[in-house]
Amino acid sequence: MIQGRRIVRTFFAVVFFLLVVGLFRPFDSPIRPPPQPSRPDGKIRFKPSSFDWTTVRQRYPAKLIHSLPTSSPKQFPPVQHHFRDYTHDATTVKRQEAVRNAFEKSWKSYRKHAWLRDELAPVSGEGKTTFGGWAATLVDALDTLWIMGLHDEFLSAATAAAQLDWADTTVTSANLFETTIRHLGGLLSAYDLSGERALLEKATELGNMLYMAFDTPNRMPGFWLNFKDAKRGTQVAGTNDPSACPASLSLEFTRLSQLTGDPKFYDAVSRVTDLLERTQSSSKLPGMWPKLINFREGTLNHESGFTLGALADSLYEYLPKMAILLGGQEPRYEKMHRAAMEVVVEHLVFRPMIPAEDNPHDILFVGDAFVRSDKIDHVPESQHLSCFVGGMFGLGGKVFNLPEHVDIGGRIARGCGWAYDAFPTGLMPEIFGLVRCGSVKEPCVWDEEKWEKEGARGLKKGFSNARDPRYILRPEAIESVFLLYRMTGKEELREVAWRMFESVMKSTETKLAYSAIADVTVKGETRRLDSMESFFLAETLKYFYLMFSPPDIISLDEFVFNTEAHPFRRPK
Repeated sequence: MIQGRRIVRTFFAVVFFLLVVGLFRPFDSPIRPPPQPSRPDGKIRFKPSSFDWTTVRQRYPAKLIHSLPTSSPKQFPPVQHHFRDYTHDATTVKRQEAVRNAFEKSWKSYRKHAWLRDELAPVSGEGKTTFGGWAATLVDALDTLWIMGLHDEFLSAATAAAQLDWADTTVTSANLFETTIRHLGGLLSAYDLSGERALLEKATELGNMLYMAFDTPNRMPGFWLNFKDAKRGTQVAGTNDPSACPASLSLEFTRLSQLTGDPKFYDAVSRVTDLLERTQSSSKLPGMWPKLINFREGTLNHESGFTLGALADSLYEYLPKMAILLGGQEPRYEKMHRAAMEVVVEHLVFRPMIPAEDNPHDILFVGDAFVRSDKIDHVPESQHLSCFVGGMFGLGGKVFNLPEHVDIGGRIARGCGWAYDAFPTGLMPEIFGLVRCGSVKEPCVWDEEKWEKEGARGLKKGFSNARDPRYILRPEAIESVFLLYRMTGKEELREVAWRMFESVMKSTETKLAYSAIADVTVKGETRRLDSMESFFLAETLKYFYLMFSPPDIISLDEFVFNTEAHPFRRPK
């Protein structure tokens, strides 16, 4: 009997020891990589689509004029801060787990109610077709599943993704930009992380379809890839298209060429870069490109509006990122970035007028500019979308040795965090106005009379309106906060991020997942809009998760993110 009790005590002692090791070792351990399967096991099988776009004869075939650089990559300065004494402590682990729990809740509901549909309606539980019916949420979230260590779910989703049929759709046209950043970017990133060959084969198949959009008289793609026009050879470039569309395909097409060895994809997007390089000094605001471009004629002068928000955003975002992805072997991307940011700092970045006690970090925002015949109007209206600019300034500042740009990026990122805290829901509006104080270099003194004239009653001092008060689960604010944290190592940014995350959870949660809301300015219960775009799982929750992960997980010195938060491996 005594011997039996000894055995029992020994058993519980061993269990206790294992629990102690399991519970406390992660907090004191050195930086750990994400959990990985032993290797891609080859269970994922590629299934060809029912239509092969490589069989379509191009009406305007072009001789290749651009090839991928073949020399050794340039040694860029480190992007990521050296986290010498990093400890993955108990608080950070709990926060990381909270983010993963939010993802798992959303993913399980998507799997149950909207599997292989583009989106889950998080209130009604219905599936939505918003991007061709090609399982946008599933493809967009593949790399998030991998990064979070949810490898059984990854295997299931990747198996489904590798069997998608791009010809099986009810739409007549594909949105070239969205399909590229979400589907092509998602497949390429999932392959880069997992090494599952079937995902690269499916990405190549999609790339061949999207490549057909460049079959126009001047090899500039339109906004839509119309399937019938592509097969008939009757496509033309647009005359008033968002500048971000053709100009934001470069990262994905370049990575596809790097992985497949087929130069046609890189050649296609490099022709768009040729246009950007040729016209950068000829716009109404030399150094920047306008919101809308006549891609058919290759001209810019019909448009007077300039922004880093909707319509133009990722054109600028991809300039430093392309320099990185190409290993610094294509100097024009750095040249264009430097020229553009000089104008952005002069005309678009501004100080909001805020009482000094509410502005310890001298925050900045990004507005718009409109060129008139006799002046340039500086419009202090900002967008949630333009919060990505903080991370862009930080990245360009790091790789091109512009420390003042890292500072500007940090002040923009903190500005976005301040805007979250400024509203009752703890969330930033989609579009809002601020009382403009001055440019980056001008001093800013509180002016009560100006506030009385321009400020909005009922909003925190500094705001003139909340013109579009929705919050649609956007990622751009946490994107910049995350990037600046990884670049500077400033721990207080993690506290900013945690407040943002808690507000997202509190104000958007539904029984099934999380939903866009109608108005961030309300006190109390918010009205859910029954919408959860795929970027919530692909970007927003990924950035929150990485914010509270060890910094060697998706290191900024090893990966570069596309505009949908899909990490591509940097050349070595």
